[in-house]
Amino acid sequence: MQMKYFHSKSFRSKTIRPRFFFTKIYQAMFLSCVLILSPVVLFSVQTIEACAQENDKDGTTSELYALSAVLMDADNGRILLQKNGTEVLPMASTTKIMTCILALEQANPDDYVSVSSYAAGMPKVHLGVRKGDVFRLGDLLYSLMLESHNDSAAIIAEHVGNCLAGGGKRSADNSEEESKEAILRFAGLMNAKAEEIGCTDTFFVTPNGLDAILTYQDDSGNEVQRQHSTTASDLARIMSYCIMDSPKKEEFLTITRTPAYSFSDYKLGEDGQWAAGGRQFSCNNHNAFLNMMEGALSGKTGFTGKAGYCYVGALARDGKTFTIALLACGWPNHKSWKWHDAKLLYEYGLSNFEKRNIYEKTDLSPVPVEGGICEDTVLQVQEQDISLLLSEQDEVHMELEVPDSLTAPVEAGKTVGWETYYVNGEVYAQLPITTAEDVLELTYRYCLDRILELFWL
Repeated sequence: MQMKYFHSKSFRSKTIRPRFFFTKIYQAMFLSCVLILSPVVLFSVQTIEACAQENDKDGTTSELYALSAVLMDADNGRILLQKNGTEVLPMASTTKIMTCILALEQANPDDYVSVSSYAAGMPKVHLGVRKGDVFRLGDLLYSLMLESHNDSAAIIAEHVGNCLAGGGKRSADNSEEESKEAILRFAGLMNAKAEEIGCTDTFFVTPNGLDAILTYQDDSGNEVQRQHSTTASDLARIMSYCIMDSPKKEEFLTITRTPAYSFSDYKLGEDGQWAAGGRQFSCNNHNAFLNMMEGALSGKTGFTGKAGYCYVGALARDGKTFTIALLACGWPNHKSWKWHDAKLLYEYGLSNFEKRNIYEKTDLSPVPVEGGICEDTVLQVQEQDISLLLSEQDEVHMELEVPDSLTAPVEAGKTVGWETYYVNGEVYAQLPITTAEDVLELTYRYCLDRILELFWL
């Protein structure tokens, strides 16, 4: 028996996930590299804005430097605290968490990938690759996440983009236009994944987070421009997916928690096998917060002149797992502001929220059955663990929806009602109320069969 969880901008579904939507525009993007995806809302409920403000009893958000910030319960996507959490802003290299998780899910880390001239021309921060160089994809993921190398992001995206187009072609053989098309195909995959996990205001143009604007024509022939952007709530949701829900979450955590990593390029030997080349590379993890707070799990920094300093991270302690996102958290010379804000959000979550199971065991009265061989039938609800982080200000209640009566025949296990749990007035979870036994219809044939049974006895 399965419990239903609901989400909007405030909640992420645990048991129901949106289909991988290939919208009309996305199909066009896949063919012509136009990137645009329509947002999807599974269940329309009011956002948690009011609840977040009520929880901010000590004015924590006023102490944040970031223009936009979110503290999220990573287990379910519920926003615990926010400051302008739905404001659309550029996100710089925090983009790379999506690039990394998609590469892990869509490609093989042991793939050998070549470098195109377009990827080699990416601006700093870069690994310093050259056209024709060959690397192991898994090594480039460390370059991507530890040092935030823009050329590594482009190499990874181009390789996966080539595979989406049928594969077989080396990136090094791509023209500049072919490289751009392959990378845009990958960006389309990024948008599809964002949509799939419940993001509603995110639009990817690049795999490295460099400021970019895409111009395209809509269905009416009007010219539209969209910038590479997200919201703090969407970005925290993406991180929650990376560490909690992705089938490659362990690999993602291993990469993002590694302090340092070394690797080489590769050359094809005379025996036709790949062997280590002559160039050596070393990467150091620039997520300093991993050593600033007990329980820090993962994170990614970012900066561009337009985005300012950005950060997305995760922390787990005392049975609580949080993700945070900070956008526009200062400009030079305020590089440390993001660490101040990250610590403030995590400490707020640890101090003000405790995990509670809100399930209530309920004794359900039998329901009358009309036209049945029995007068009534027993109803049941399977006990479930509905645990989430709650503060003293959060209000939880449960409502039952059961029928006044049923009409025979009734099958055992049939869903006839719902046990609905609300958090701060919003639907959080539903448990199905089902019938415990069959109830046959009282018919002439049934009565005759019973009489004959008695006669033959």
